[in-house]
Amino acid sequence: MTEPAAPSAFDKARTGLWASLQKHLSTVYTAEKDFRAATRFTDTFPFSAASLEPQQLLDYQHQRAVLRDLYVDETTQLDSLVKAVRQKPYQEDDKKLLFLMILGYMDLAETVFTLLDTHRPTKLEPDEEMDEANARFERVRNFVRLNIRGISGLLPRV
Repeated sequence: MTEPAAPSAFDKARTGLWASLQKHLSTVYTAEKDFRAATRFTDTFPFSAASLEPQQLLDYQHQRAVLRDLYVDETTQLDSLVKAVRQKPYQEDDKKLLFLMILGYMDLAETVFTLLDTHRPTKLEPDEEMDEANARFERVRNFVRLNIRGISGLLPRV
């Protein structure tokens, strides 16, 4: 009887990434549930903050801050994760699979994080850190998409 082959470094990375993304997605969905609960006071967005009870406004501001901070943190972690995958000595197809998993997570998480833009008051203070996170999120997503398509296939042959 032969022993089962030990998982390769790539198999371990893929399994670890899958577990990590599931955990992160669970956190994102919990934040979404809490944020949506804090916006039950209206169906119309953007809303007038002046029309809210003080406790409603406090609850909303707290849940918005939680979701915003999660978005900033997740974006930073995704940037680091993508850089780590890019530097690993895996086969190109293996890297594409990991990038595809990351892109799937990003697409799901983005559906939650867009609530920060849609479920908001009519007046919102400028937020440079949020603007930077938005730009970083887009850069990371575009980089991942290019790597899934295969950058070498996009370059003209010389």
